[in-house]
Amino acid sequence: FKLTTPALNPHIMPKKKRGQKRAAGDGGSTASAAPITSEGDMPQKKFYRARAHCNPLSFNETFDYPTRPDLMDWTEEYYPDHPSLQNNAKNDETGGFNCASMSVHPDVLDVGCGFGGLTMALSPALPNNTILGLEIRQKVTEYVRLRIVAQRKEHPGKYQNCSVMRTNAMKYLPNFFAKGSLEKIFFCFPDPHFKRKNWPRRIVSDRLITEYCYLLQPKVGRLYCITDVKDLHDWHVEKCSAHPMLEELDEKEMEEDICVNLMKTETEEGKKVKREGKFGHEMYYKVYRRVEDEPGGSDGGVTAENFFQKGQFGVEEARK
Repeated sequence: FKLTTPALNPHIMPKKKRGQKRAAGDGGSTASAAPITSEGDMPQKKFYRARAHCNPLSFNETFDYPTRPDLMDWTEEYYPDHPSLQNNAKNDETGGFNCASMSVHPDVLDVGCGFGGLTMALSPALPNNTILGLEIRQKVTEYVRLRIVAQRKEHPGKYQNCSVMRTNAMKYLPNFFAKGSLEKIFFCFPDPHFKRKNWPRRIVSDRLITEYCYLLQPKVGRLYCITDVKDLHDWHVEKCSAHPMLEELDEKEMEEDICVNLMKTETEEGKKVKREGKFGHEMYYKVYRRVEDEPGGSDGGVTAENFFQKGQFGVEEARK
């Protein structure tokens, strides 16, 4: 038996004293507080890993949101060099710039954008649209933001029509987007929430579909769903097909839609399905169109003034 000490054996790491930090080469944390990624550099995904999903109904972190969509200035933080602003730069002296900035608002949403694969791919594919990725996880949102900034730096003039925002899409969408202001909403590989008690957490549900239809532009708006879980796909079909404001696109229409191929090939989860196939290598998807509103409005002309009048929503004349 031979006693071996760190001093005699250079292959044995000496024990770290309490409160002492290892040097950078030791594999431990460093004393430097420098950011992981400098602004304008491409971030490395390994530093921004997070849990795949979270419970959006019990997520207690606070989010900033406007009380009305028209109070949101999207050009201040998200689209500072939007193409429409460049086209209207000549109006700066007359005050037209403010009008142009207020006209900039997202009309394509990538809900639960993850690491931003689809959000980035939609930018050149839809140059006349404004794309916004929505993500609830802070580290992942920061990764996508840095990724977009790096691409804008590497390709000047490009990717100015896409951005990312951290928020809870199950709670605050009507605060950011006006009625009929969206053309496309994507739900790519959402959390299946397999347990029955967790089904209310699913991003596609009866209540939320009605909210999405409120935001989608009639006759133009489209809702995209894709997953690799057959049971969840059946849930999507059941809920969307039963909603009176949505109609399913046929196979030919989906083949002609460039976005269908992008959500299968450009999302990180889509690539993982092809590569690993945890639930199989099959991807299930459907696309629905927002139907046109009925003449006179589907609400039958109900307003705040006549809501409680006789004949509205079962209101009867009070008995004397």
